Amino acid sequence: MLQELSIRNFAIIDDLQISFSDGLNILSGETGAGKSIIINAVNLLLGSRANVGLIRTGNETAELEALFQIAKQSTIAGIMRKNGFDPEEGLLIRRIISRKDRHRIYINGHLATTQTLNLITENLASISGQHAHQRLLKEEKQLEIIDQFGDLIPLRDEVSGCFHAIVPLIRNLKNLKAKKARHAEHVQLLEFQQKEIRQASITTGEDTALEQERIRLKNGEELYQVVHSSVEALYSSQGAAVERLVKVQKDLEKASRIDPALVPKTESITEAAIYLEDIAEELRTYLENIQIDENRLEAVEARLDTLTKLKRKYGKSLEDVLLQLESIDHELSGIDNLSENIVDTEKKLSFLHGKLVKLAMKLSTKRKRTATTLAKKVERELGTLKMSQTTFQISFRTIPVEENTDTYLTTEKNIINETGIDRVTFLIAPNVGEPPKPISSIVSGGELSRVVLALKAILAKSEAVETVVFDEVDAGIGGSVAEVVGKKLSSLACHHQIICITHLPQIARFGDHHFSISKHVAQGRTRTTINRLTETKRVKEIARMLGGEKITRATLEHAHEMLNSVHP
Repeated sequence: MLQELSIRNFAIIDDLQISFSDGLNILSGETGAGKSIIINAVNLLLGSRANVGLIRTGNETAELEALFQIAKQSTIAGIMRKNGFDPEEGLLIRRIISRKDRHRIYINGHLATTQTLNLITENLASISGQHAHQRLLKEEKQLEIIDQFGDLIPLRDEVSGCFHAIVPLIRNLKNLKAKKARHAEHVQLLEFQQKEIRQASITTGEDTALEQERIRLKNGEELYQVVHSSVEALYSSQGAAVERLVKVQKDLEKASRIDPALVPKTESITEAAIYLEDIAEELRTYLENIQIDENRLEAVEARLDTLTKLKRKYGKSLEDVLLQLESIDHELSGIDNLSENIVDTEKKLSFLHGKLVKLAMKLSTKRKRTATTLAKKVERELGTLKMSQTTFQISFRTIPVEENTDTYLTTEKNIINETGIDRVTFLIAPNVGEPPKPISSIVSGGELSRVVLALKAILAKSEAVETVVFDEVDAGIGGSVAEVVGKKLSSLACHHQIICITHLPQIARFGDHHFSISKHVAQGRTRTTINRLTETKRVKEIARMLGGEKITRATLEHAHEMLNSVHP
């Protein structure tokens, strides 16, 4: 149940708080006072898409907040618990719409996503306005109503689950068969690639090592001369660096006997001489390994050319080439099992198809029985809503199998989708002697409002939502029809919290609680306000709804009489 609604800086509303109660809550006011804005706010709090154009001019953000009381054993309470929220605290939804930053959603004080909000609010409340009326004209909504009335949603979910299990298997089977169709040619190509890479016997980093060797081979003579000269200068020639360091070492040893402060310097010179001797020895070894071999250079360049070609075909590096070999090995292994996979997939599909057909036919049979009962109930309800001569029927049809339809998604003659095999159309004949026609082509605004209300009344006990908002339920009706619509809303309020926006006093007088919405100009800005009416003010509001802005004693008496006849 919706307990509190707070709206700030939203459209022409700067700051508005409403406390709702159970039963029938009536909202009335002049056209343009902001009643539809309140509906928009509730829609946003239920997960509709936010639009910065709804932020009040001059403000950077709009804030919407709603507090719902949640029944302990309800479906919503279970969903809240699964998502880490305590339903005993109630459900506090807050949305901030911003011109600059990202819009934000808070659930019980915690930042949340739109996906989480939609999950929790899916069965929290329903808004039955012009958009909902238009949805009723769609056949998929009409089928949903039959399933809801007949308590067939669990069976429908089974059909949907089976359907969605089959679809990816069909796609997989097509891919497997396509692979098999090009099996021979593809295997031949893979085996050639496998052989080419394996015969190369490549190792990781081989190309880098070979490139370095190639550079050394091409510059062997220059390297020999430079290194040989370096060895001579360091060690072999007369007056070499090591020889001169040894002389310095000996001189310093003599001097350190006079001044011990020279000992560390002497030791450093000794270490330097040993270090240079080591370097000279390493350079001699390097000289011994320098190759000036044209044949080896040709072999290295040939090997590098082979590796470059492999990288050009299979990857940017030798690591990529080896990964490609691994992928080829894996794919060839999979192709070996291709026929077995096809057989296994066909067995799974055959089993699921049999299950899908059985479920779809069972659902269709139950739907037709349910539709007969529902049609009779709708006629009775419409009779109480001043449409006593109306004929209401539900027409069933199926979609025949087409040439390109996958057989796993069909019965012998009909296509099966996630909702089964049935397509339905609600037919109505408001006038005696006329044949029933689809409600989308024949129903007037007033008649459509009453059909919606009749269905709401029938589904009242089975519908999961606790709060139902009616906007434009009085479209196209008046007088005695409005009277019976009001009574119907009052009876619905025994099962749901009803919030009804209306212009008609015949409906408003049945409210358990009455709010007046008005707008006025202050400091050059339009503001919307809402007030819960006392009994005295409620009489005046009913009188205004009866006679317009000029309220006479007669209209006041009439209003008083209307209210007393409902609430004596």
